Amino acid sequence: MRHVFLHGPVLLWLGLLTALAPPLARPARAAEIQVLSGGALEPGLEVAMQNFRSTSGQGVRIAYATAPRIRERLLNGEAPDLLIAPQAFLDEMVQENRVTGVPVPLGRVGVGMVARLGVAVSPIETAEGLRLALGQAQAVVFNRASTGLYLERLFDRLGMTAVVAPKARRYATGAEVMEHLLRGSGAELGFAAITEIRMVRELRYIGPLPPELQSYTLYGAALLPDGPATAEVLLRWLTGPEARGAFEAAGIEAPR
Repeated sequence: MRHVFLHGPVLLWLGLLTALAPPLARPARAAEIQVLSGGALEPGLEVAMQNFRSTSGQGVRIAYATAPRIRERLLNGEAPDLLIAPQAFLDEMVQENRVTGVPVPLGRVGVGMVARLGVAVSPIETAEGLRLALGQAQAVVFNRASTGLYLERLFDRLGMTAVVAPKARRYATGAEVMEHLLRGSGAELGFAAITEIRMVRELRYIGPLPPELQSYTLYGAALLPDGPATAEVLLRWLTGPEARGAFEAAGIEAPR
């Protein structure tokens, strides 16, 4: 027989449901927790959420979007129970009184490079190596979100804007960058969040940006006003060892 060990926060939640249930009755199943999250955390978050569902029996529904799209959805009246987004975005939500309490950091994601299988790419371990690879690429593919904005500044810093601009291919999301590379052909060089690249086995993950050029996006989680108690239980779970293991396996580094 398989034994499932429940940890503190989940036990507390299940105990609360049992205490509130009528005598001799089974606890009522709580409504699904609604989560709105940035897409870069999807690989690790999906595994962590599945572990939470299996352990607690609690349903969770997750929707993914870029930070600009998350803001748009919130302004249009969408009210998730738990918001997962870049820390800078959550700080704005705190100032606007749209979240409850202090956001909790979950992990950070760096920028990586990707190419099609079989495409030769010069070693990219230094700034000079990156310059060479950018010059050799038939096209440079990246998004218009936070990763792409950083890359614009990086290319300018490297003196490569004039080289990259004519062959840049821009998309709204990292997922669309991956789709472009999957559908096309040739020696194109793509950039995206490392977690998004590692999801696609049909492409070649070249590696992270050189350490001196790397940029990390810190992601955190925050509760929204009037959310259910189960959302707080989930938030605690996401900061625990089970979720951390899922995050690490997906390339989401511990907050620093």
